[in-house]
Amino acid sequence: MTDPTIKCPKCAAAMEKGYIADLAEGVVLQSAWTRGVPKPRRVIGGIRWNREENIAIITFRCESCGYLESYAARP
Repeated sequence: MTDPTIKCPKCAAAMEKGYIADLAEGVVLQSAWTRGVPKPRRVIGGIRWNREENIAIITFRCESCGYLESYAARP
């Protein structure tokens, strides 16, 4: 979905709204921003995180030059 009101800061062309997929084992999720520093989980690997504190990342892509700009805005 192109938003003509959002212009690319590099070339001033229209930007298209989307997201960056976060690939996990057997599932695809939308990337999210989380406050703080990641804390490793010792036994099963990965990191500890709190689902309630995540903010989905929305990314805009320039249709002309391909520049990406991401935002983590609360709905």
